Amino acid sequence: MAGRFVIIKTPSQEYTFELRAGNGESIAVSQTFPTVESCENIIDSIKRNAKAPVEDRTLNKWKAVPYPKYEIYKNLSGEFHFRLKSANGEIIAISESYTSKASCLKGIRSIGKNAPGGETTVIK
Repeated sequence: MAGRFVIIKTPSQEYTFELRAGNGESIAVSQTFPTVESCENIIDSIKRNAKAPVEDRTLNKWKAVPYPKYEIYKNLSGEFHFRLKSANGEIIAISESYTSKASCLKGIRSIGKNAPGGETTVIK
């Protein structure tokens, strides 16, 4: 079952979206945007860039890769996250936190699997 992008209107009258796997689990979330169309444009970018290479910033000597790319990093609490950056270097999606790097990598693979064919639903 393919994933689904869910666009939600926030209390401040802006929009955000979430990519959910076929089982309904959240894979990545967006920042807020002024319009539904803005969300849809970023969703299209995620679909195009879903299989981008990974730059692992948790390594002591990490190697930079060109955009578009995923960046894996560790926060101050020791949790792993990823962000997907577009061809121009802007962050287009961020992950939830993961307790292991293996789980974080699984989340990235899940975007590659779920995003390209994902349908979009708007909840207002």
